[in-house]
Amino acid sequence: MTGRGKFVLTLLILAIAGLGAYKWLNKAQPNAAPSTATSSASASNSGSSAANGTAGKAALDPADFIEPLTTCPLLPPAGTYIAKDNTLDLELSEYAGYAGIVVANGGLDPSENSYFFRKHGFKVRIKLSEEESWPALNTGRLAASATTVDVLAAHCRNFQVTAPVQIGFSRGADGLVVRKEIRRINDLKGRTLVTAQFTEADFFLRYLTQEAGLGVNVLSSPSDRPAPDKVNLLFAADAFAAGDIFLKELQSGGTRLAGCVTWAPKTTEVVEASNGAATQLTTNKNLLIIADILVVNKGFATANPAQVAGLVDGILEGNRLVRDNPAPHLDLIGKTFKWDKAQTQAELAKVHFSNLPENLAFYSGAIDAAGSFSGIYSSAILAYGSLIDKPVDAERYMAPQHLEALKTAGAFAGQQITLAPIRSTAGGALERDPLLSKDIRFLFEPNSFKLDLTSQDNLTNLDSIRRLLQVSPGSTILLRGHVDNALVDKFREQGGDAFVRQMALKSMELSKNRAGEIRRLLIERLKVEPTRLETVGRGWEEPAGPDPEKNRRVEVQWFTVE
Repeated sequence: MTGRGKFVLTLLILAIAGLGAYKWLNKAQPNAAPSTATSSASASNSGSSAANGTAGKAALDPADFIEPLTTCPLLPPAGTYIAKDNTLDLELSEYAGYAGIVVANGGLDPSENSYFFRKHGFKVRIKLSEEESWPALNTGRLAASATTVDVLAAHCRNFQVTAPVQIGFSRGADGLVVRKEIRRINDLKGRTLVTAQFTEADFFLRYLTQEAGLGVNVLSSPSDRPAPDKVNLLFAADAFAAGDIFLKELQSGGTRLAGCVTWAPKTTEVVEASNGAATQLTTNKNLLIIADILVVNKGFATANPAQVAGLVDGILEGNRLVRDNPAPHLDLIGKTFKWDKAQTQAELAKVHFSNLPENLAFYSGAIDAAGSFSGIYSSAILAYGSLIDKPVDAERYMAPQHLEALKTAGAFAGQQITLAPIRSTAGGALERDPLLSKDIRFLFEPNSFKLDLTSQDNLTNLDSIRRLLQVSPGSTILLRGHVDNALVDKFREQGGDAFVRQMALKSMELSKNRAGEIRRLLIERLKVEPTRLETVGRGWEEPAGPDPEKNRRVEVQWFTVE
């Protein structure tokens, strides 16, 4: 054998011996740690699963979600409703806010004992349904139904209806249920929620994210990658299904969904069944942007103004009866909605029944303790953005002439606007986390706290703060002034740390004065109550990032009453 052959043979023998030793050691130490390469691969796979919220857990089922619409919902061509047997067909959902209509009608069935017949000579047949009635209303199979102002905005030019009266405000029926670690709307950035598209629940979330300065990203399926800088939305068939999906994921240990937007009683059911994993971040109890309105088939309304006027009067009368003294009507309301007495009282507490002066202020925009028709409508247009591909003005739907006629006739004399906060917890608003915060870039004169009032942006920003307080009775605003920190290094070069501390105190004072100037203008120019505004100066201690322009700001923290 040659020298080279001996060398190769030696290597082969050593390799065989090494392999044998390796296998013997593996058997002797079955629990030994895996190789570095194996560990790295496992860690990588584990991290990938965790990022998708499915580490060792069942993934979200795509069948639970629906494909989102990318434009306004389409409705069939418009037709005119024609009444039969002097009876108008009205469709409503199971909601305490419609109790006034039920009381005015004496129940669901048409009756000559109803207020509508005794006062106005026609009868009303009410059908309860949770299915969407817009095609039937648009084509003339229904005389009227009820919805919320934001839904009108979402249907663009397709909806051929008129809105002659506000029924009321939802006060706690709609809510945002989230994981317990989420404390404010801003914490939802980069997270995913589930709700029902183009419903008041969808609008409620979009309104809050819009006010927090966050964008919304719609996902087509659970497998889509969430946008890290926006609030991500998946859609269920309806808002109750959204609550069920979120609860199922909580119970299975998944982490993909951060919450759901739905309405009562599903909000309470999800929280109670979550075993402490979920909490109700907020409801619309003191956030009056979900306004229930009567919508009437437009062709019928044009041809029958007297009957529409009768509907308006009857609804206001029913609201008056329930609002002034609900006790005599609890049995009828409970029977209609299949609730016991306790549930009937609890559901009625989540509603504000609007009277005549509140209606007039709602339509005119003069209401100062809630959202107005045009204000809510415009907010919905902005919140839905490019999804509203053919927007129309709110005036297309507003029909307050019957309300104005009642005022002229002296009807409902003595009624007053009474929209007050509903408090369910002790302590002041500022003792809790804010519902949301957002940064506003006001234009001040250099090194001054004098605001440039010739700037339209400044005026618009002031009004945006006023609107937050307007739609939420009892809420308060904390104005936190900030200045940029771009010159800190230069100050240190000029005079060391002592000079930096000196200038830091001056920056704190300037930021406090700037926040104070915003407060003064809100009080003097926009008539905001002084007790609803607090200020603090933070100097350059809390930069929003490296951009000096973004650090010259006033941060608005909005505390709602819970």
